[in-house]
Order: sequence, then C-alpha cells, then structure tokens
Amino acid sequence: MQKLTPALRHYPWGSRTLLGELRGLPTPTQSPEAELWYGAHPAASSTVDGRALTTIIAEDPLAALGARVSEAYAGKLPFLVKLLAADEPLSLQAHPSAEQAQAGYDRENEAGIALDAGNRNYKDPSHKPEIIVALTDFAALAGFRPFERTRELLDALDCSALEHYLSMLSDDPAEEDSNLRVLFTTWITIPASARVALVRDVVEAAQAWLDAHPEPGWMHDALAAVVDLDDRYPGDVGVLGALLLNHIRLQPGDALYLSAGQLHAYLYGMGVEVMANSDNVLRGGLTSKHVDVPELVRVLRFESLADPGVRRDGREYDLPIDEFRLAEYSPVVDVVHRHDGPAIALCTAGRIQVDGDTMLTPGDSLWLPACGEPVHFRDADEEGATPAQLFIART
Repeated sequence: MQKLTPALRHYPWGSRTLLGELRGLPTPTQSPEAELWYGAHPAASSTVDGRALTTIIAEDPLAALGARVSEAYAGKLPFLVKLLAADEPLSLQAHPSAEQAQAGYDRENEAGIALDAGNRNYKDPSHKPEIIVALTDFAALAGFRPFERTRELLDALDCSALEHYLSMLSDDPAEEDSNLRVLFTTWITIPASARVALVRDVVEAAQAWLDAHPEPGWMHDALAAVVDLDDRYPGDVGVLGALLLNHIRLQPGDALYLSAGQLHAYLYGMGVEVMANSDNVLRGGLTSKHVDVPELVRVLRFESLADPGVRRDGREYDLPIDEFRLAEYSPVVDVVHRHDGPAIALCTAGRIQVDGDTMLTPGDSLWLPACGEPVHFRDADEEGATPAQLFIART
C-alpha cells in the first residue's frame, strides 16, 4: 500500500475550479485543469515516492499485478483511473475495439507516425471501454438515440433545410441503424460551406422551438445542447451530430458506460472515470485537434443505445468487461480490501483513515498491489460531517 501522486493534464475544456476545490487548493487556477490520471499509462504515469508506477510494475510485474493479471495483460496494469473536470464540452468522439486498436497502432507504427504526432489516432494498442460516475451535476451526449425519437425531434424542428436529408431515410423500423449511418456519414462529409449553412438553419429552428416551448423535457434538453454547442463551435459538424445522440443528465452517484464505437461527448461536470488503460480517441467534431473522418466512421457502431446508464449491485457497478471493476463506498464504514489483483483506491470526499496511520483527503489515492495484506478503510470524521467517499478500482 503506497500513496500515488497523479499526473495532472491541462486541456482547454478543463475547469479552473473543480479539481482545485475538491483538493482544497487555491482557485481559480492559472490554466484549466482537465484530468488527474491515477495509473500507469506511459503517456502520463502516476508516481510513488517520485518513481513512475510504470517503472515499478515493469521491475516486478508478478508482485505488482499478481500472477493472474500479469499473465492476462502481459505485465501491464489494464485500467486507468481519472478525475475528470469539464467546464466546456469535450470533443465528439468514439473509441476503437481491441482489434481495431491493435491494427491501427501497428499500421501507424509501420507508417512511421510518431506517437506524439498531431495526426496520430492510435497512441497505444488497447481499446478504451469506460465508465464515468458523476461527482457533480454532469451532462453528456452518449450513444445514438433510438431513431424513432430522433425522427420525432427532427419533425418537431420543422426545418426546411433538413427535408432533403430526411427524404433519404427509410420508414421501415428495421432500417433504424441504416438511417443513423446515412444521416451521420452524410453530415460529416458534406462540404464546409453547405455544412455551415445547414447548421445555421438547424440552430435557428432549434432556438425558435425553445422559445415556443420553454417547459423542461427531453426535447428541450437536446435542442438547448445544440444551440449551446453552436455558440461554442459555430458551424461545427458536432452540432449536427448532437441531434442524433442521447442527452444525459447525471446527478452525483449516477453513472454511464460507453463501449467501443459509441459516439459521445461529455458536456460539463466532474466525475470519476475508469477505463481500459488507453488514450485512443477518434474525434468527429467540437475540437481543434486532428479529425480523421474515415477512421471515425470505420470504428463507429451505428446502432441505438436506449440507456447508457449503469446500475449498481450493492457497492459495485455492473460492467460487461474484464479489465476493471469499480466499487463506491459512502459512508466508509469498516471497508476491508484484499484481492489477488492490483487496485487503486481514490478518496473524493471527507477524510478516510487507512490502517490507523494513513489519512486520505479528497484527491488522494493509494496503489494497492496484488496479494498484499488486508487494507482497512474507515471514515475519520465525526458523525454529522460530510460522509467520506471512496472508490476502489481493481482487476
């Protein structure tokens, strides 16, 4: 059991207040703070007593990961934990499957594209399924909305500029996935001047609908997001993409899960994110970074996602993957951790006493190697204080 020092990542969409306030540091910060990485990704490894966790694991993967995990994941930690804080929308994006990631990584290596090149799509050979658990009010666009509801939304807009595109669609419910593919691939590939004009007309229609229908509801949320995105990224294809995606609002403790090929964009808020140990992102808009349209379309899954929410079985979130499990404890009452694989424990609220002598405060984390002695966590504050909150990610 050792304290981890996370790697801080600065991106333009980050927050000048959220991560600092959580950790009790002065705010606003000089530049946006977007993510704290707790883990062993080669691009930004956490450290233990000044040494990179990547190095510690590489020196003795059996001790760090245990035989089961070391063998299954070639001596690598298979997950990455993050604290994510967004004041502005992240890029419209999707992540590749494991097979697509390996093939893309090998292909770009063979082409001689440097790992830090701006036009590099695949930074590592891993897929990136991910869960995000909200710590604040959190909003996201996540997965294609069932097409019946999208057609209802587009009909309600009554935007003549959309009629040409709607005429391309099938009325057969069995063609739902095909309709999603037709709309998105058409919009993302039309000439820039035509796209800007279409976005302008769509946003004007959306604002007119919002003015006439101020009452809350799913259509109101979806169209308000469209208008806001155009205000931030005028004429961007991501504004059109938002018309097709579920608009999700999470309250603290709520979670959503995204697997390979599911188009999404986090809009604002702070949360705990856990993913396979990867930084592979295929972008489709809402960004100044590299956008590779053919590669994005190749990895996308054009199928509706009715509910990206994640349920919990007791303390543990129900996830369909092997790389990681995630449990949340609040209040923290006599939590005992012992496991044959690696784990990372992260405090996000209150004060947590660990084995009687180590104290965790919000933003603090522990590296828990495999097969160590049992580790005991408990809330260190008096009754009536804000309950402590602890997340433990493990394989």
